[in-house]
Amino acid sequence: MDILIQHGWWVLPVLIFLARIFDVTLGTLRVVFISRGLRLLAPLAGFFEVLIWITAITQIMRNLDNWICYITYAGGYAAGTYIGLWLEERLAMGTVIVRVIPQKRDATELIKRMRAQSYGVTSVDAQGSRGQVKMVFSIVKRSALPKVLKMVKECNPHAFYTVEDVRDIHKGIFPVILQNQNHPRPGK
Repeated sequence: MDILIQHGWWVLPVLIFLARIFDVTLGTLRVVFISRGLRLLAPLAGFFEVLIWITAITQIMRNLDNWICYITYAGGYAAGTYIGLWLEERLAMGTVIVRVIPQKRDATELIKRMRAQSYGVTSVDAQGSRGQVKMVFSIVKRSALPKVLKMVKECNPHAFYTVEDVRDIHKGIFPVILQNQNHPRPGK
């Protein structure tokens, strides 16, 4: 590390910035892995997260007179948070439950479209604050969420819906995802 520092004042701050990006990104993913019950990936990510952090903080403590390191440390933290959230969104890991309360009482079109796409759908009659409503439930792979929400918005643009992570599922109806060499099944 000392050899790199001799080449210019900017090397250490850049390394600290990059280290923080990596360790905070790993920290974000570690939390996702914990919430998804991935018992092997979470500690592995945590190990590398802390190893990178301790290396970065050691360099800052050795160079307390370099205030640029403080700025890049904080900037790396912010960038790592952003990148971690972006990456988590792109990975689309896990399963979610989508609850829909259509503005219109009749949810037949939505139910038909979802079933035509092989999504499992459950609908129940319920009492809302303004009278009778139909609630539609579906558990879908997180990667399919944009497609499902698009169907909801097309069938009923003013529908109220919620999406929550599901930790464990047993059985269920899910669309068959065609496998080929370029597009493996999610979760495999």
